[in-house]
This record gives sequence, structure tokens and C-alpha cells, in this order.
Amino acid sequence: MCGVAGFWGGGCVESGVAQQMALRIESRGPDDAGVWIDEAAGLAVAHRRLSILDLSPAGHQPMESPCGRYVLVYNGEIYNHLELRADLEAEDGAFDWLGHSDTETLLAALRYWGVQGALERVNGMFAFALWDSVERRLFLARDRIGEKPLYYGRSGDAFLFGSELKALSAHPDWQGEADRDALALCMRHNYVPAPWSIYRGIAKLPPAHYVVIGENGRSIGEPQCYWDLGQVAEKGGSVSAGEPEALTDDLDNLLGDAVGRRMAADVPLGAFLSGGYDSTTVAALMQAQSERPVKTFSIGFHEDGYNEAQHAKAVAEHLKTDHTELYVTSEEAMAVIPKLPTIYDEPFSDSSQIPTYLVSQLARRHVTVSLSGDGGDELFYGYGRYFTAQRIWGQLGRLPLPLRRLASASIGRAPGRALETAMGALPKRLRFNHLADRLPKLAEILGHASGEDFYRDLVSHTKHPDQLVLDAIEPYTILNRSDRLPNLPGLRERMMYLDQMTYLPDDILTKVDRASMAVSLEARVPLLDHRLVEFAWRVPTKFKYRDGKGKWLLRQVLYRYVPQQLTERPKMGFGVPIEHWLRGPLREWAEELLDERRLRDEGFFDAALIRKMWGEHVSGKRRWHYYLCDVLMFQAWLEHWKQ
Repeated sequence: MCGVAGFWGGGCVESGVAQQMALRIESRGPDDAGVWIDEAAGLAVAHRRLSILDLSPAGHQPMESPCGRYVLVYNGEIYNHLELRADLEAEDGAFDWLGHSDTETLLAALRYWGVQGALERVNGMFAFALWDSVERRLFLARDRIGEKPLYYGRSGDAFLFGSELKALSAHPDWQGEADRDALALCMRHNYVPAPWSIYRGIAKLPPAHYVVIGENGRSIGEPQCYWDLGQVAEKGGSVSAGEPEALTDDLDNLLGDAVGRRMAADVPLGAFLSGGYDSTTVAALMQAQSERPVKTFSIGFHEDGYNEAQHAKAVAEHLKTDHTELYVTSEEAMAVIPKLPTIYDEPFSDSSQIPTYLVSQLARRHVTVSLSGDGGDELFYGYGRYFTAQRIWGQLGRLPLPLRRLASASIGRAPGRALETAMGALPKRLRFNHLADRLPKLAEILGHASGEDFYRDLVSHTKHPDQLVLDAIEPYTILNRSDRLPNLPGLRERMMYLDQMTYLPDDILTKVDRASMAVSLEARVPLLDHRLVEFAWRVPTKFKYRDGKGKWLLRQVLYRYVPQQLTERPKMGFGVPIEHWLRGPLREWAEELLDERRLRDEGFFDAALIRKMWGEHVSGKRRWHYYLCDVLMFQAWLEHWKQ
């Protein structure tokens, strides 16, 4: 795993500037560094290397092609690079390899097949920049699912790009103006979705796209899609996938191959293990292919309802892995919070970023590569919100819209807190908790015209972010443009598609990449092998959701390796008790960031509205922690990066 950075234009080309950009992301690649300059063109590219395959100097980057025309800086792993080498040699026997790194393979593929042709053949996670010195064009590309990040855009007179925003901010032309519209998106999602970034004029390259830059960095083309998930989903939904036993065999074989490919490394390797379906499946398939105990890692918490370590330990004992677990206190977990603005460079408020960082830190003490079980929920219908949405909308959607909107208006005026107090006299089985929160949400739900609108509301934090963020207009995304959705059979399929396009790359994979890279650990995600994604879309939903449970087919594979009773338990998630921390040990920190005068002086938020939410949350009147965390992460980010 590595980090890339570079610039084009903006005056004199100095290697020191490129070195400083790369130094900002040193944790992505502490083993080696390099800079390459085209003085005539005014371009510089830089690289930081975390050596995984071919630890020799033959894997050094930036890497120049033998003909001297192309230069590549690349972050990631190409899992089929040996097959690509064989294909290249079969088509043209003139290849004279200098080493066995996948970087050299990727550069040869790009030179021989072109960018589009190479991208269509590659199986991997990656973000790269390829310089064509003859045509003076710069190509930026990102992997199909979005495991590896890439930012780019113009700032001042220079075109800048890099694996993380902190690399761009090291350039002298960096301006770094916060984008209020992107902030509105962040308040809805708890992250800034691609193609936006928190900075005006700087974009995230979407997954499965490449972009061509020309004219000394002044011409930025429209991102080109080389693998269309919408087409994959549409095509898959129309295919008959066979019987359950045959499907289970196919998935078992495909998973085994995907895991095996991600076990290729010239450094120590292990796996994150929570004890849930996904991470257990990955660990089981690793152990099945390993001659020695696989190293597995878990983080435990002392708080009830947040600890999965005991489940992971039971799985590890059954699989006979070399298991390491670490129980952390709430104080140790909260100590991560001040680091978050530096790790993420953008406001990012998924609370599971804290345990993800801690388990990455634990794993890095023992290994350089760790496999992760992310992706199973989005591919195989695993999230509880899918069941909630299908159940509720399946009932509400039958009612006429005018009637639902009338009910919405009535419920919206109901005194939820007073009703909840009055219900205290009833037996526990007849009470409804948190009515002050739930009645407004129910009112909002009833007013929606479609299942997609309902799901957008369900996954949104702030429902109307342009009311919270001053002078902001929330941009359109796929979540609020149902006309952009592919032709899928029902709400179940549309929810999975929406999550694969948004939540998976912009939240889950962003979290895993930044948390692991902050400690110089490479995280690999076997379930997101693009062949598995395509297979999952070919599987009818009835084999994902069955007998009232999700991930049915994935679990059939898992039960071949692990007894059912070890994994059959309610889904817990990977969060921390942030709701209670904000009322307790984090209250002083939050109060300082949410000071009314400070909010007014900075001018990003409606200070009165935020203070109202904060007061209600602290008093216990309402639970606003999701909303407030989004604001707090922006405030912490602003405090750090405005210095």
C-alpha cells in the first residue's frame, strides 16, 4: 500500500514541493519515497511506498516505462498481476521484467493495452496517476468499488492530486476554501460523498472512473466510467442463478479464490475478526488455505452492547487461529478523537472509525497486511435497516399519499415528550420509548412519495441540511434523484444498489482506508472482489433474504467451516456509546466546539438551532447525537485545519 501525490503547473517545478506533499502522507508508505519531474511540462509526481510485494528496489516508484514515455505512481494491489504478465507475454514476447512487483505489471498493461483496456482487465484495489510525456496527458484512475482514494482539482494556478487532502495542502498554491454545499451533504450523510470534497474546487474521483488532464493542468475532462455498477445490477437481476446448493458451491469457490489472492504478500499477514458472519467467513477461508495459524485481531470494550470480542474469541478457538485481542477503556477510545481531523482530512463522523483505528493499531504491531470482512451487508442484504424499510414501507406504501400526508401533519404536532411521560404509568410491555424522537421521524416517513425517498430519509442524519448550514444549497446525489437509478425489480435491490454506490465507498471503505493507513497497515477486502460483486447481483434476492434473515447464501458457505451456533446472534455493529459520552466525559469538549458565540463568528451553521439540539440532548429530552456528531466533527476539523 502506498500514497501518491503530484502537481502540474503553478510556476517553477521543484522537487522539494513534491517531496513535502508526499511527506504529509508518510504513514501510507514509510518504507521508501521517490519524486519524478518533467521540467519541460511543469509536472511533478511523488510517491510513498509501503513495501508488500517485491521488497527490492525493483518496486520503487515513481516507475518509468522502458521506452521512457510513461511514468506511473500507484497506490494499491493488483491481485491478478501474474495472469496479466502471462497474457502480456503471450501477446508480445518482448517483455523483459526487472522484478516481480505488481507496479511493473500495471505499468506494462497500461502501456500495452491503454488505460481503458488495462482497467477492464485488472482485478485489484488501486488509485494511480499515469503520465504520458509524448501526448502530455495525465491519467488518474480509481478501482471499481472505491477501496483506494484519489483527490484532484485546481488550486490557484496549479493542478493538484493526491491520495489524501493533506498532501494537496502542502503545495504553495493551496487555497483550501470550505465548500458549504459539500458541508450540507456531510450533514445528511455523516461523510462528504464523491465526487465532492469539503474543499471548493477539489473533487474525489468516483469509483470505477478515470479522468484525463491536459493543457498544463488547465483542462480537466469529465470522469469516464469503465465498469458500470448499474449495468451489472440490471443484468444480474435478469439472470436465473440456479439452485441453492450449486449457488453455495459457486460462492464458496469464488470466495476462496478472492481470499487466496489477497493472501499474497512478502510481509506478515493477518485478519480482523469480529465474530460476525463476514469477518468469520474471511478468517475461515484464510485458515483453510494456510499451513500455519492465521493471525487474527479483535478489539473489546467493557461496555455492554458494544463488545464483540468474546464472540470473536470463540470463533478463533474453533478455527485455531493465532488470536490477539485487546480490551480498551472508554478513555483510551476517546483519546482517538483528537486525531480524527488529521487522519481523515475531512469531516467524517461514523463513530465506528474509533474502534477501526484501534484494531488497525493492534494489528500493525504484528502484521503489515490485514484482511477485512467489509462488504457482505451491501452485497447479501445484511443491514437491519433493509428489513425495517421493507417492512414499514410495504405497509405504508399501500395507503394513498394524501391520507399519509394528513397523518404526517397530525403526528408532527403530537407532544412526544408529554406522551412518553404519561405512558410511564403503563406496564413496561405497553410503553413506547423515545417518542420525542420517534414521532417526528414517523411524521417525516409518512409524507414520502416513494420507497426510495423513504430510504433516503432512513439513512439521512440531518433531514434538511440546507436549513442547518448557512448559505448552502445541497447538491443532487443519487440518493435524491430516483431517475438515476437502474431498472431494478424492487425496493430491496434498490437499497443495496444505493448503498454500494454511496455508503460503501464513501463511509465504510473511507473509514477502513484512513484508519489502516494512519498506522501503515494495508487492509484488503476480499468480499469486494469485483467478480464477487457481479456474482452477488446474479443471485436472486430470495437467496440473500430467506426465512426472515439476510445473508442467507453467504451463511450457507460459512456453515461449512464454522458451526452455526458460533455466529447466530443479533447484529451488533462496531460503534461506541457516543450518545452517552456526549452527556458525560465528552461534554466539555463538545461545549467548547458548540459555543454559541463561536458558531456565530465562524458563520457556517445556524447557531440557535444547534444550541437548541445540544440543550435537548444534554438534558435527555431528545437524542440528537447523530446530528451533533456531524457538527462536532466539522468543528474539530475546522479548528485543526484553519491553524
